[in-house]
Amino acid sequence: MKNIAVIGAGTMGNGIAHVFAQFNYHVNLIDVSDAALGKAIATIGKNLDRQVAKGALTEVEKSATLNNLKTFTSMKEGVAGVQLVVEAATENIDLKLKIFKELDEVTDSSVILATNTSSISITKIASVTNRADKVIGMHFMNPVPVMKLVEIIRGYSTSDEVTNLIMDTSKKLAKVPVEVNDYPGFVANRILMPMINEAIYTLYEGVAGVEEIDTVMKLGMAHPMGPLQLADFIGLDVCLAILQVLHDGFGNPKYAPCPLLVNMVTAGKKGVKSGEGFYSWTHGTKELIISDKFTT
Repeated sequence: MKNIAVIGAGTMGNGIAHVFAQFNYHVNLIDVSDAALGKAIATIGKNLDRQVAKGALTEVEKSATLNNLKTFTSMKEGVAGVQLVVEAATENIDLKLKIFKELDEVTDSSVILATNTSSISITKIASVTNRADKVIGMHFMNPVPVMKLVEIIRGYSTSDEVTNLIMDTSKKLAKVPVEVNDYPGFVANRILMPMINEAIYTLYEGVAGVEEIDTVMKLGMAHPMGPLQLADFIGLDVCLAILQVLHDGFGNPKYAPCPLLVNMVTAGKKGVKSGEGFYSWTHGTKELIISDKFTT
């Protein structure tokens, strides 16, 4: 299984394409936007340069990685001849269902269809295909070239053969795969998102400020970054979407998104991607600067 397609050229998609290409898979990166594809290849190039500067890769390996990448705006052309498709589009169930329905029509019935979803039901996604046994979750962590974990999520009908193959493939990418079952949020986000949501409630209720909350979690719990900073990196819109999946899936009020999070996303404050969330990300320095909204 050496020919791979990745759908979506955003942060996760270009990271997934980078890792597969680095480990000598032939990767077709697919997106509807030529501009997004160009930006993705540029990002991969910069990340490869960092690896070379750190001595993790040679210039020859960098060139080989880039040569393993091709870009396509046509899904039908991009998936021709591949054995595995990894979907990494926006965390939107309607979009994912549309993509998988189309993939089922334009790929050979033997092709494995994986999704990088961080919370949406694999079983639901598989239901729009005629190959539920070959649909699986392959949830990479951000930044993909650095983070070792991959959550491998079995849908209700995912076969043992496909699960074992994707577990082995993840290991060939120098990742550590962990097999989990298909319930809302899986493991990572079922635990992480309520923590982030509680941190936002702590801010919303005036218990402490942004810096204080993040400092407590960094110094008291040895987290590499605080939950509010992490939420900005993930994307506040993504956090909201995942909490809504948890709330809808379990019907438990403990997963209800904090009103502050809802308001921030509605106002377009999505974190790093928009330039402002709990922190300001437009200041051109690595120093953490609290958003004006949360300063007194």
